[in-house]
Amino acid sequence: MIWGGDNLRKKFNKDFPEDTPVGESWEISSYPGYLSVVGNGKLQMNNIEELIEVYMGDLVGEKIFSRFGLEFPLLIKLIDASEVLSVQVHPDDEIAALRHNSRGKTEMWYVLDAEPGAELISGFNQKVTPGMFREKLKSGRLADILNVEKVTAGDVFFMPAGRVHAIGKGIILAEIQQTSDITYRIHDWERRDSRGNYRQLHTDLAMDAIDFNYYDNYRTVVDPEPNTPVLLADCQYFTTNLLEFDGIVKRDYSLIDSFVVYICTKGEFSMEWGNGKVTVKKGETILIPAIVDQVSLSCNVASGLLEIYVK
Repeated sequence: MIWGGDNLRKKFNKDFPEDTPVGESWEISSYPGYLSVVGNGKLQMNNIEELIEVYMGDLVGEKIFSRFGLEFPLLIKLIDASEVLSVQVHPDDEIAALRHNSRGKTEMWYVLDAEPGAELISGFNQKVTPGMFREKLKSGRLADILNVEKVTAGDVFFMPAGRVHAIGKGIILAEIQQTSDITYRIHDWERRDSRGNYRQLHTDLAMDAIDFNYYDNYRTVVDPEPNTPVLLADCQYFTTNLLEFDGIVKRDYSLIDSFVVYICTKGEFSMEWGNGKVTVKKGETILIPAIVDQVSLSCNVASGLLEIYVK
């Protein structure tokens, strides 16, 4: 990505050349052409569609398999914004199905790291009409109506489809979203690509997708409690908890009928289940099959993870 950098390699142990500006690490993906593969064990190098085809509900959950088939319903990313991203919006399920034969894109952000003074854009700072929006865009004053938020590590933002947004410079975050890669780019700060061209904008498509309403608060208030899961987001597409712990924590998933994803946000921890055990380090992501009902987590240094599943 032209806005990417080197932080996913330096801070989160991703393996790529130093001179490559990487913006995103797709941690778990069943998006066509970008299928995740197993990293270790007897199923190493099998891709996620092959796993779902063989293990079906035992892997993803019976209701999830019945609804999504071989498609894994979530796309899990780490994002490094070394430069500001474009102002953009994602369509909802209805618009995405009609225009693209795809799912919409509701997502959430958990800020892993942020430079001092880092900012992002989420929604509008006032009630906006479509006409007002077009006038501000045409006059180069779109920033006048955008809601800007100062961010630090640990901040959480829920981004329903339709909300105008942009990740600012100096932010690394985890993104949990529907399996979709449909983005309508609205404004790109007059930026040019490596060939000197402006990137394509999708303003006309975006107009029908934008939620022009003003909301009192765009930030999710989080109060972490040691050794206890804290809810960050809960919607029809995913549930995400934050778990920060410094000893042993046991988790019971027998009632949720869903896979569980862990993203290690800091430290490292061991996870045990049945006869299995694995160590998960900062920046690593692990997919726990729905058939695994109980796990035990332990760490020697204070650690943190995001816990994600579908109700």
